[in-house]
Amino acid sequence: MADGETIARERIERLESLAREAVAAGEEDRARSYVRRARRVAERHRLRLPRSFERSTCDACDTYLRYGYNARSRTQSGHVVVTCDCGAQSRYPYE
Repeated sequence: MADGETIARERIERLESLAREAVAAGEEDRARSYVRRARRVAERHRLRLPRSFERSTCDACDTYLRYGYNARSRTQSGHVVVTCDCGAQSRYPYE
C-alpha cells in the first residue's frame, strides 16, 4: 500500500468520526462538510469508502445518518431499507 493511500485512509476514518461527533452535537452542516470532504479524498486517491461510512451517509444530500434522528431503518424481504429525511432511500442485504 502506498504511503499516500495510507494517509488518505486515515484521513477518511478521522473525518467519519468527526462527522459522527458533529451530528451528535446537533451541527448537521458541519457533519455534511466532513462527509463531502471524505468523499472528495476518496475520489482523489481512487479509494472505496469504508462500508460503515457508506451505510451511515446519504448519497443524495451528504448527511451523516443517525437512526431515529434524521433517518429511519426498515427491514423488507431480506434487505434493510434506510430512508433519509430528504426522501432518498438506500438498500442493502442483511449481514
